[in-house]
Amino acid sequence: MAKNLHTAPPFRAEHLGSLLRPANLLDVRAKISTGISAEAAGLPSIEQEAVREVVKMQQDLGFKAITSGEYNRTRFWGLMWDEFEGTIRLQNAESSMFRLYHPDVVSLIEKDRKVMPGDSVIAASKLSHSPASQSNLHELRLVQASLPQSEWSNIKLTMITPAWFHMRYKQGRAYTPDAYSNDAEYFADVAKVYRAELESLYAAGLRNVQFDDPGMAYFCSKSFREGWDADPDNEGSVDDLLDAYIRLYNDILVDLPMHTGIHLCRGNFIGGRHFSEGSYDVIAKKLFEDLEVDTFYLEYDTERAGGFEPLRFLPKGKNVVVGVISSKVRELEDKEAVKERIYLAADFVAQGSRETREEALKRVCISPQCGFSTHESGYPLLVEHQKKKLGLVREIADEIWGEP
Repeated sequence: MAKNLHTAPPFRAEHLGSLLRPANLLDVRAKISTGISAEAAGLPSIEQEAVREVVKMQQDLGFKAITSGEYNRTRFWGLMWDEFEGTIRLQNAESSMFRLYHPDVVSLIEKDRKVMPGDSVIAASKLSHSPASQSNLHELRLVQASLPQSEWSNIKLTMITPAWFHMRYKQGRAYTPDAYSNDAEYFADVAKVYRAELESLYAAGLRNVQFDDPGMAYFCSKSFREGWDADPDNEGSVDDLLDAYIRLYNDILVDLPMHTGIHLCRGNFIGGRHFSEGSYDVIAKKLFEDLEVDTFYLEYDTERAGGFEPLRFLPKGKNVVVGVISSKVRELEDKEAVKERIYLAADFVAQGSRETREEALKRVCISPQCGFSTHESGYPLLVEHQKKKLGLVREIADEIWGEP
């Protein structure tokens, strides 16, 4: 294929956003956790320099969709839900609030099943977008300060799914009775605040957003589906919930003039732990056809995700980024074996859209399966392993496509 024809997201070589944090940034955040102010700890300058360095690392490796590495976050979902007007944060919430078959909850809840450790966010009153919301804008500005303005349109900001907190709670517990009387009312306001956030970021120069959505992958999980069916509190079927989430996304994204994608994350928690498994077959046709995003970032590093057969449902005009490089293990994948997997994925795309392999490859890209550091620390890979993994992604993309 001719070189340098592909100049907009998604790029042939992508990564999913989070990257391993440098030690000095972790040290500063540790000081802040003891009560020292961010300014006194020196966070602003250290954070900006860390982002400059990780931006340069991505450029040196040949990546175009540049991220902050999520260096301004302690966890991949960030602070945007805390910044919406109307939300409150609950500490160690009672387990009775949660769907105890939800994969996150299963993995994290205390063994006595009395409380969910850490924090949870619910809507205590009507949600609205606050002009003071700053964390996503701050992150965008950090990356913009590290790039010439001509490259700002390629910056990729990751954003947590609008269904992030809703899915884990039992029916009607994502909000108080004073805030909303049903899910439809709640979703309508979630759509409004997300839309307002994206419009604000667009005005600041953002043109490329990736929604991180572990919950969408949970619809592939047999245990989650069985748990849903056995839960007498639920209203409607599990597929009704999938439909509701697709409508929520589409309400947010209608006519939004930027590249949009969704990463169906199966988890890369501390220690490289995953949260869910199950083939995409059960949701692929509905998801690919009905969800109005440009690109699907799909994990395919292990057999837990099933085969590439569901890619035959990918419509023309939509893209898939195939996550075939593991961000959980240090061992480097065999390049030729990975290339064969990419060709196989393209063959299924071609089968569904009645294209040639070469035509289908124009809508296929490669990436690691997940971010390298969805939380601040506790991962098995070192920076040297991360660079080798990203370098392999770039090398394979060059050999298959010869494009950015």
